[in-house]
Amino acid sequence: MNIQHERVSSGKDEWLTPQWITECLGPFDLDPCSPVIRPWDTARQHYTIADNGLSKQWLGRVWCNPPYGTETAKWVLRCSEHGNAIVLIFARTETRTFFDAIWGRADGLLFLKGRIRFCHVTGLPADNCGGAPSVLVAYGHDNATRLKTSGIPGAWVGATEHCGSPQTIAQQEQLAI
Repeated sequence: MNIQHERVSSGKDEWLTPQWITECLGPFDLDPCSPVIRPWDTARQHYTIADNGLSKQWLGRVWCNPPYGTETAKWVLRCSEHGNAIVLIFARTETRTFFDAIWGRADGLLFLKGRIRFCHVTGLPADNCGGAPSVLVAYGHDNATRLKTSGIPGAWVGATEHCGSPQTIAQQEQLAI
């Protein structure tokens, strides 16, 4: 079987969440990985790449659309530790990030119907949709409730638990995930 994943190659790292998503889920107190230039606010307070949001104190309810790629796991883990956040990431459920920071930790997940058309920093929608399906991950009961009742089209999954014996988990860890 030949399986290929779509990849949107644009040569840039800053893509904005469409405004309607944060409006459905907000208000938020903090966006720790906000673009430097943004046509709309996603939270009351913003940290940009210049601030290094991972190194700052996080207070209140957090919105996080992290940089995608190798840095994503750090942001998702920080949201998990903070415990009061909604994160938007690609729905790559088999990855180490999902097993380390989402499965067994999140209070709920909303797998979005269709693919998101992210926006340029100008606010204009991209010509193409994201390169993979997306999921909104809720940390904290209130965020899970907000996500579940948001009206955003998708499939809801409540809190999850890890399963498997220590022996099978150890065997699985030998695989490259």
